[in-house]
Amino acid sequence: MLAPDVQTFVASDGVRLAYRVIGSGRPLLLLHGYVSTGTTNWIRYGHASLLASAGFEVVMPDLRAHGDSDGPHDPSAYPADVLTSDALELVSHLGWSDYSLGGYSLGGRTVIRMMVRGASPARAVVAGVGLGDVVSASSRSSYYRDVLSRLGTFERGSAEWQVEAFLRTVRGDPIALSLLLDSWVDTPMASVAAITTPTAVVIGAEDDRDARDLADVLPESTYAVIPGTHMGAVTKPDLGRAIADAVS
Repeated sequence: MLAPDVQTFVASDGVRLAYRVIGSGRPLLLLHGYVSTGTTNWIRYGHASLLASAGFEVVMPDLRAHGDSDGPHDPSAYPADVLTSDALELVSHLGWSDYSLGGYSLGGRTVIRMMVRGASPARAVVAGVGLGDVVSASSRSSYYRDVLSRLGTFERGSAEWQVEAFLRTVRGDPIALSLLLDSWVDTPMASVAAITTPTAVVIGAEDDRDARDLADVLPESTYAVIPGTHMGAVTKPDLGRAIADAVS
C-alpha cells in the first residue's frame, strides 16, 4: 500500500510535525518506535490497512526527530517528555475526545506517558515494551547513545550493526536522534498502577523484555504474545491483528 500524503501541524514550540491518515471511522493514534517512522512501522507491513478495513481512522505521526517531522539540532527542542507533549497536542489538533491509542517500543512507552499525563483513550495498546522500559526509561537511552556515537565501527551482523543499517534505511538523522534521548523520562511504578484505561500489552515471543510484569502492574490489562523478535514482530501480520482485537 502506498503511503498517503503527509499532513502537518506545528507544535507549541514551533516544531513542524508530520502525520499520515488512512481510513475513516473510529479514531486510532499509532506511535512508532525509536529510529523508525509511521510509514515503516504501520503502513509497510499492512497493519494500517488492516485497521482501516476494520473501521478505524488510523493516524500515524512521525515522531519529533523522525521521518518527515522536523529534527532540530538545538538541544532546547528536546525538553523532558517532549514526545508525549507532541502526541497530546496532536490529539488536541485533531479535535478528538473519543479515541484509542497504540504504540510500539518507544511509541508504546509514549502511550503510557500520555495516560499518566491525563489522556483518557477508550482503549490502549502498548507493544514491544516491558516494565523496565517504562520505569527506567532514562537509563535505557545509553545503548542508543553508544550506537549513534560509534556509527561505522560495528561488526557486520551485530545488534548494533543492525540498528545502524535500519537507521540508514529510514534515512535517520543521528544528531537529532541523539538529542531526543535527553527527553526520555522515568515513570514511577505508582503512576503506571494508577492507569485505568483497558490496555493490551503485546510482546514478541523472542523479545527479551519484562512485558508480563508491565501487564501485571497495569490494573486493567490483557497480555498477548505474538511471533518475532523486537524488530521482527513489527513485520508480522499478528501485530496488526493484536491491535485490532484490543481496540475493537
